[in-house]
Amino acid sequence: MEHAQHEHQEASQVEEEEVASHLLTEKLAEAGIQAADIQKLKDAGYYTVESIAFTPKKNILLIKGISEAKADKILSEASRLVPMGFTTASEFHERRSGMLQITTGSAELDKLLGGGIETGGITELFGEFRTGKSQICHMLAVTCQLPTAMNGAEGKCLYIDTEGTFRPERLLAIAERYNLDGQEVLENVAYARAYNTDHQMTLLVQAAGMMTESRFALLIVDSATSLYRTDFSGRGELSARQMHMARFLRNLQRLADEFGVAVVITNQVVAQVDGMSMFSADSKKPIGGNIMAHSSTTRLSLRKARGENRVCKVYDSPCLPESEAQFSIGAHGIADPTEN
Repeated sequence: MEHAQHEHQEASQVEEEEVASHLLTEKLAEAGIQAADIQKLKDAGYYTVESIAFTPKKNILLIKGISEAKADKILSEASRLVPMGFTTASEFHERRSGMLQITTGSAELDKLLGGGIETGGITELFGEFRTGKSQICHMLAVTCQLPTAMNGAEGKCLYIDTEGTFRPERLLAIAERYNLDGQEVLENVAYARAYNTDHQMTLLVQAAGMMTESRFALLIVDSATSLYRTDFSGRGELSARQMHMARFLRNLQRLADEFGVAVVITNQVVAQVDGMSMFSADSKKPIGGNIMAHSSTTRLSLRKARGENRVCKVYDSPCLPESEAQFSIGAHGIADPTEN
């Protein structure tokens, strides 16, 4: 019993250290920024010094009560505390080696992904209905909690659900596979249902606040694009839709940079309407156009295979070769392909 308590104390200490690795906005008080202005920054969603340093001045000026002189002082102090200049490639390489890979539950899929889903970037899963997008999300919500020795990230999960597809029962079945306490696994997943695109954006502000208080390893948005299809319709609203989506994706990348979490988003596909699509085997394209393409670090295309098997293909990635692997969907989540 004492040993278990000691382990729990150590884990709490590690969690506190992890959280402390981000400079909280309160740190600006040491540089003479007034408490009232710090509160205004936090109310606008800037919970860390990093989030302030990473944002353009015009965004800070949008906060009511922050004048140009105050914005200059705040940004000047934030950039003094957060290193934002050039660094050597070896230092950057060292920083990247601190990134973790979260297992998908399938050795074949992990191998394709160079070890699993990487922290610190955005991974996009796209495909038609029933290709395994939400299943992978449920799987990762559990595996991100595993110890690093088991290819986990020892952190909690934030799950934003836009289509009502989240099922806690799936998490319990996956927890059973890894001999984890089901109740504890559910407690470590913070769930929110998003009802429109503005609400989806507001949830990211709340997510930032939660990440400053506890160690999170993963942020899931399933799906990132479905509400954009209903909230913005027709060509007349295309520009507004793309601008809103770009802002949402930029905020997601900011959270990945700031807190080192893995961000996983799902996306739907739509049939191409150009003249060449009828001659192409791959006639369905992910929604979101260039904005989505440029925002996702790694893009994975999913399609059905025989039975419960699915195929995952690396569609676009800065470091993974264009290749594919099969996996299966079973009662206990994602696994290696079954023989049919």
